[in-house]
Amino acid sequence: MDKQQARERQERIRNFSIIAHIDHGKSTLADRILQVTETVSDREMQDQLLDSMDLERERGITIKLNTVELKYQAKDGQEYLFHLIDTPGHVDFTYEVSRSLAACEGAILVVDAAQGVEAQTLANVYLAIDADLEIVPVINKIDLPAADPERVSLEVENMIGLDASDAVHASAKNGIGIEDILEQIVDKVPPPEGDIDNPVQALIFDSVYDSYRGVVLSVRVKEGMIEKGDKIKLMNSGKVYEVTELGVFSPKPIERDALMVGDVGYITANIKSVRDARVGDTITLANNPADKPLQGYRTMIPMVYCGMYPTDSGDYEDLREALERLQLNDSSLQFQAETSQALGFGFRCGFLGMLHMDVIQERLEREFNLDLITTAPSVIYHVQKTDGEMVEVSNPSEMPEPTEIDSIEEPRVKATVTVPNDYVGAVMEICERKRGNFVTMEYLDDLRVNVIYNLPLSEIVFDFFDRLKSMTKGYASLDYEAAGYEQSNLVKMDILIHGDSVDALSFIVHKDFSYERGRAIVDQLKEKIPRQQFEIPIQAAIGHNIVARSTVKAYRKDVTEKLYGGDVTRRQKLLKKQKEGKKRMKNVGNVEIPQEAFMAVLDLDSD
Repeated sequence: MDKQQARERQERIRNFSIIAHIDHGKSTLADRILQVTETVSDREMQDQLLDSMDLERERGITIKLNTVELKYQAKDGQEYLFHLIDTPGHVDFTYEVSRSLAACEGAILVVDAAQGVEAQTLANVYLAIDADLEIVPVINKIDLPAADPERVSLEVENMIGLDASDAVHASAKNGIGIEDILEQIVDKVPPPEGDIDNPVQALIFDSVYDSYRGVVLSVRVKEGMIEKGDKIKLMNSGKVYEVTELGVFSPKPIERDALMVGDVGYITANIKSVRDARVGDTITLANNPADKPLQGYRTMIPMVYCGMYPTDSGDYEDLREALERLQLNDSSLQFQAETSQALGFGFRCGFLGMLHMDVIQERLEREFNLDLITTAPSVIYHVQKTDGEMVEVSNPSEMPEPTEIDSIEEPRVKATVTVPNDYVGAVMEICERKRGNFVTMEYLDDLRVNVIYNLPLSEIVFDFFDRLKSMTKGYASLDYEAAGYEQSNLVKMDILIHGDSVDALSFIVHKDFSYERGRAIVDQLKEKIPRQQFEIPIQAAIGHNIVARSTVKAYRKDVTEKLYGGDVTRRQKLLKKQKEGKKRMKNVGNVEIPQEAFMAVLDLDSD
């Protein structure tokens, strides 16, 4: 292909992604586009084709971004080359969305014709607007009985400020309006910029570890051309590799000789170490390097931390390797080694949110056959000590002694809850109970309202979203962003079992709620810890003050059953002997704490 042909080909490339709230039909629309463009034969077609992880199919959500190349014969007679990048919709995976958008020039905004614009739709649209993308609005699910496309078009115009007068009315499930969407992509989304003669610049927007080929990089070529056999240089790490294979996904990998400006594809180059190929890095050629790297991504800061320990201490190295592998294509996952007196060696892991934590734990157990114990999640607190030093605490067991603490600041978030008018009271009640400060309320239309609260992050990471859904019959949608730190009256609560503090059960709580939480936890643990031959006291303590106590009663062995008649002193002697034996046992007895006991801290309702 000569340079003139390459430039003509570049004019016919369209790179776009699909953004939407969870359940608005994003993956179904991607399936239909693959069918209409005949990228996938009817025989190979299956629902959620781009969601390749078992977990994604089971939960019906997209977790990882996926890419696919399509050819489309437009009405103007030209054949266009589309690169579709599928993105997740959940607030925890915003990072994946921002990565996808950096590889695109346009985005299809899918809005449910019955539900309308939701909190997460807004968050993702603002990401697209920040990335300077052309947005194509699509009103999906027009076949639903409750669909009201006109109202939803108005919402898109009023809330987002997009012109929705020519928004495509579609039903991805029934294949209605798919051609119109593809035509709008041709007309509205600009072709990629860049020049084939410039030094190579390609953005790594995803990476997967393959045990045969090493690291497989997903790249978007912004400038120049990469060919098989080229020596490439990663600009961040400075490492040089030789390209062994490159190609595109359609949706299965198809090998090519070269990737040119505007192409979205994959590269393998015998990269063995997961740390050398960071997402957001720029690839250039070793013999003709670019002057400066492309603008990467802002690093995502974990918001929730928890401890992960293998139930068998022999699996510690396997857990480290598994976490390293997952971190390769999920750089927002962070971990460092830690030890616990109760649980042995493990890792302190950082996540973007509770769903992210759930998904990582499930992937570790499924894909790597690990059996794990996880501790209650916590957030990062800023602790100002009396000597003027400020320390960050993500693990309650690292909290300094109460006498050394001057003040504690906790992270706050600005939470936007989109909800029908009827449930505003319920939402406000939950937020107030979770120590929230009311910010404002915005009416979207006659039926729905945005309730905005400033809340402590620690209250959101437990069961806030589940409670919100159950109180609003599933209608509420939530989006949140970090809103800095604020001083608060917090204390560390220790749980003592049989007189010993169990570090893995410690947590940080607001002083006003400390008695309720302490009482609830000791009662939960009483149910979960099996009875022994001696009684086990379970105590909740703040410093040296015990705030709540519960006791697991002992089994009683009837030592007098073999007696029949005889003197009463014989009976008393046996009972006295039993009492002394129990006393001795109590001094040396170790209490086995089952996994459910650690999870009891999570199941608490802070009512």
